[in-house]
Amino acid sequence: MGMTLIEKIIAAHSKYDVVKPGDIVDIVIDSRAARDFGGANVVKNLNDFGLEVADPSKTIFTFDCNPTGSDQKYAVNQQICRLYARDRGIQVYDINAGIGTHIMIEQGLVYPGSTAVSTDSHANILGAVGAFGQGMGDMDIAAAWGSGSVWFKVPESVLIELKGKPAKGITAKDVVLNMLGVFGANTLLGYSIEMSGEAVESMSLDDRITIASMATEMGAIIILFPPSEEIVKYCRSKTNRSFMPVYADSDAQYARKEVLDMTTFRRMVSRPGEPHDTVEVTSLPETKIDSAFIGSCTNGRMEDLRLAASILKGRKIAPGVVLKIVPSTDEVWNLCMREGLFEIFKEAGAMISNPGCAGCAAGQVGQNGKGEVTISTGNRNFPGKQGQGSVFLASPEVVAASAVAGFITTADNIPATPLTFTPRTKESAVSHGTESSVEDKPTSITGKVWLIERDNIDTDMIFHNRYLAITDFTEMGQYTFDNLEGYKDFAKRAGQGDIVIAGKNFGSGSSRQQAVDCFPSLGVSAVIANSFGAIYERNAINAAFPVLTYDSLESIDLKDQDIITLDLLTGDLRNERNGLTTRINPFYDAQYEIYKKGGLLGKL
Repeated sequence: MGMTLIEKIIAAHSKYDVVKPGDIVDIVIDSRAARDFGGANVVKNLNDFGLEVADPSKTIFTFDCNPTGSDQKYAVNQQICRLYARDRGIQVYDINAGIGTHIMIEQGLVYPGSTAVSTDSHANILGAVGAFGQGMGDMDIAAAWGSGSVWFKVPESVLIELKGKPAKGITAKDVVLNMLGVFGANTLLGYSIEMSGEAVESMSLDDRITIASMATEMGAIIILFPPSEEIVKYCRSKTNRSFMPVYADSDAQYARKEVLDMTTFRRMVSRPGEPHDTVEVTSLPETKIDSAFIGSCTNGRMEDLRLAASILKGRKIAPGVVLKIVPSTDEVWNLCMREGLFEIFKEAGAMISNPGCAGCAAGQVGQNGKGEVTISTGNRNFPGKQGQGSVFLASPEVVAASAVAGFITTADNIPATPLTFTPRTKESAVSHGTESSVEDKPTSITGKVWLIERDNIDTDMIFHNRYLAITDFTEMGQYTFDNLEGYKDFAKRAGQGDIVIAGKNFGSGSSRQQAVDCFPSLGVSAVIANSFGAIYERNAINAAFPVLTYDSLESIDLKDQDIITLDLLTGDLRNERNGLTTRINPFYDAQYEIYKKGGLLGKL
């Protein structure tokens, strides 16, 4: 029986010739990165546990979240990383370099068939070149830096074939937004997606990056593109490492196969709050915008900016609208300058910043204010993710056209006179503190239930990005759920030992460790959900915080604030109010071993 693309990459980096879905294996990591917001915590973990970097030549820092250092806490964390790097000969891609995952491709640090990890939850963007990339929390990254490998559970694979030729004007961003409209945020949760079809073979690197960058928003582990001859040639020109591209076996086994007809794809926009809430641009009512943003790891590439320039050339941004443009890397920035794109952008009235993540990670450019409506090429529009306003997601074409028109539209529907504003009427690094001894780790817990019957509770709802610089474990609990509607006072009402029960895809979104640590900081003893975001589940397991999944709880007539008793090893769950019992999915062996030793780094 053959292996899928991800199975072959994982097997080649493990001690096994063959791996299959569900196997838990140690994987050698070819490239290991930490960013500015997670890097200081990685350094602290290494120092606290007396670990040294296994191979500095395979280890890097990237300062892409706040590359201006405009936030004091970011600036402090960046300097912590610089000093650590200087002492150990580690490469730092500093505030002038750009987005880490893009740098890893441009600098040849990743290539077809290679493996990489980063504190960036969009490290799976590296699937664009047929590489295995994963975003992980700071404990995982510290483990990878200290030992050169991490444990990983081999995922099942889904094969998606794109058939047909898309209509004129359909961009890669439209392709992935159409895919999100089909699959939503959790249909492909935990799967590795492998792309196929004639249209895929002809896609450029920039197109592949755009699509791969939104795997996280689908709940997928990664979107992998089999490398074309053009991609292989590009990667060989960038790296000094020899490699052979990896492809799935002809008899590879897939959990499911999907065929999508690209002739049905339309230019799409994601409505505020959920990336998968997609609709055709032309079906939106006239939506006035305050600001527009072109950039991020999804659409800050050269092809994206050339497309935007072709629309903005000879035009002006609508009065009162702010357009912010942020190239993905210094290489792209310099190309824009040489090709005259910056002149076009400036004459149109846009603001240009140095390369980086920009507004997506509460960075240097792109945040919006309360009540502000933004059209963005980013990959996330969770409430509060890019500021306090509303964020629509779209392609560079739609964003540039909307900036000129003053409302959300396409390039072929820009009016001769832009929509203007009317006067308003009177308005009515650091310790997580999670280490503990075996004796402190009970295998049975009893607590009051918080029954939150919602799917896709993301990390910004759990622990908002405005608190990302907080690294003191004792401070985190007070901010738990303060961005989740209906539960903003949760931290004040929750009691010691309480248990949270939620729906599907709990913890989707960012790789931030704080979204796990805030619960034990507050005294919450466990989170039970129908399913978890992949990075979130890893972070919880590695921090020895109990997270378990269930299929159904209907048989025990569970109500909010009921008291339950749960055996972590058997999954036996009892509702103390009525005596009814059921069984949920218990700890698996690897999870229990990490739990017993008080966390992943306890005995590394």
